[in-house]
Amino acid sequence: MPARDPNPPHSIKQHFMRIMRLAAVFSIVIAALAVVPVAHVQSELHVHILIATALGIGLTVLLGTALMTLIFLSNHGGHDADVANSHQKDES
Repeated sequence: MPARDPNPPHSIKQHFMRIMRLAAVFSIVIAALAVVPVAHVQSELHVHILIATALGIGLTVLLGTALMTLIFLSNHGGHDADVANSHQKDES
């Protein structure tokens, strides 16, 4: 396996930002879809409940997407292989 560059290439950062922009749009859509059933359940609903629902669902989806993106980009960048190699050297 080729040695990993200690400074990640700029393209990985661009790739992460592109995925996060798409994830932000996706989380806004999911949050809007989650607010619709909540608004139809009760007739007397405060706007605070709708805002809390939208923020809770939207930020949860965005956080999950960000963490999974970091896992995949870490694997793609070779960071996981470096950790595995260091553990194998310690065990020998």
